[in-house]
Amino acid sequence: MYAYDELDRTLVRERVDEFRDQVRRRLSGELTEDEFKSLRLMNGVYLQLHAYMLRVAIPYGTLSSQQMRMLAHVARKYDRGYGHFTTRQNIQYHWIKLEQLPDAMADLASVGVHGIQTSGNCIRNITTDQWAGVAPDEVEDPRVWAELFRQYATLHPEFSFLPRKFKIAVMACEHDRAALRIHDIGVRIYRNGAGESGFEVMVGGGLGRTPFLAKTIKPFVSRRDILSYIEAILRVYNQYGRRDNIYKARIKILVHELGIEKFAQEVEDEWLEMKDGPLAIDEAIVNDIRSRFTYPAYEKLVDNPPELKAAAGDARFEAWRRNSVFHHKVPGYAIVTLSLKEIGKTPGDATAAQMDAIADLADRYSFGEIRVGHEQNLVLPSVARRDLPALWRALDAANLATANVNLISDIIACPGLDYCSLANARSIPIAQEISKRFANPETANLIGRLHINISGCINACGHHHVGHIGILGVEKNGEEFYQITIGGKADEGAQLGALIGPAVPYAQAVDVVEDIVEAYLDLRMRPDELFIDTVKRLGVEPFKERVYATRQ
Repeated sequence: MYAYDELDRTLVRERVDEFRDQVRRRLSGELTEDEFKSLRLMNGVYLQLHAYMLRVAIPYGTLSSQQMRMLAHVARKYDRGYGHFTTRQNIQYHWIKLEQLPDAMADLASVGVHGIQTSGNCIRNITTDQWAGVAPDEVEDPRVWAELFRQYATLHPEFSFLPRKFKIAVMACEHDRAALRIHDIGVRIYRNGAGESGFEVMVGGGLGRTPFLAKTIKPFVSRRDILSYIEAILRVYNQYGRRDNIYKARIKILVHELGIEKFAQEVEDEWLEMKDGPLAIDEAIVNDIRSRFTYPAYEKLVDNPPELKAAAGDARFEAWRRNSVFHHKVPGYAIVTLSLKEIGKTPGDATAAQMDAIADLADRYSFGEIRVGHEQNLVLPSVARRDLPALWRALDAANLATANVNLISDIIACPGLDYCSLANARSIPIAQEISKRFANPETANLIGRLHINISGCINACGHHHVGHIGILGVEKNGEEFYQITIGGKADEGAQLGALIGPAVPYAQAVDVVEDIVEAYLDLRMRPDELFIDTVKRLGVEPFKERVYATRQ
């Protein structure tokens, strides 16, 4: 965990005081909604279909148990008893009254949590791997660099009013759990052939109306130069990014229109003029940030303790263990994913009671630490393997032991038309019905790893473009229809899905998913050939034929 210093705490408190006054002026009529809009957005407050929505940042996805309890408190006191965890390691509250927002923010600020720069045309919450610091194959803890980037980006006077919103992700493993290539800037920490630690920098990713995957702009940037290089990218974007057309304002459009070679040269020219300036990083700065992180006091434990052997006969426990428990860098410990995808429920939602339970379990079993993952699930990053049976029983009692991580019902979905004023169609009911359709664990395990992503509009908050099966809600003559893509993925081999054919009406959407899955089961070469590999081998046509053969 990173400990905020007094400067951070003062900044957050002062922002709450400022926003309290802005809300007072809005409620009194001194500010119109248009005048209030830019003020609230920079504090993470949206106006949605039914109420204001508060988006709270969870920097690089790391929460303490104390912070989780405060999230539960806010859900219980100011909202309707739950929060929604997002693909950007944030949490959203959808029902807070405007007059109560300053009090909710003050409560959050008391534990170092806020909504600063979770909206607006600025650098948003810096995200990373939910396994950061505990992944067996990482070069180093990427949260240290994410924290450096956070400090640099927060209220930066030059980059608080960019042409459009800006998202940065950082990773330190070969396997990408942070979806680097769908970000405006993706940064991968690795060691080059000389053994030096540095960064591969990717730029120009993003989904929405015009999806692009980020391209590598510079294969290796040194630790000393990474911040100045990122600033050079931002300066070029700030200068040349389109401000006259919201649909062409993202950096992905600039990179596409200039071409990666021309864009890279512009960045290089800018960087060469500034790289020896104040942004050159002294390793002492990195070490200072690292020193503010506290790490668990691990014991010397065995990987196969008696408690784990004794529980091996319980079929439900074994199903959960195979599905939700992953290797840790320290022997005797495990990384545990907590599914927020209970069958028939809203993906990513957690009740206040569940959040309190998770905080208690984190204290008991995971050194008081929780992570938020890109897939809208939570993680206990350091659980002693001897404690896995007891943890599972406690999770089961809180409806948090659904054994569907990475399976077909582990669906990523935006709130859709149930909440969002931008949405064209509902996402949540489609996700709920798919999870019920494939609720049988034997069926789900037969299918194997398969990621479904659902967005209620072209803004792609559900990242449908990179789902193994992507579902996009569209509106046709006042009715909800859904476009289906297949073959997308967001990992180190990221690619965009391919459209299988015309959009289908709401009533057919789940049936189409079932048709695609049945086609896959018939077409795969062997039981361990994953859906994404079958699509890669055969292309779209066999799936298109199966889906539309009975819908002509």
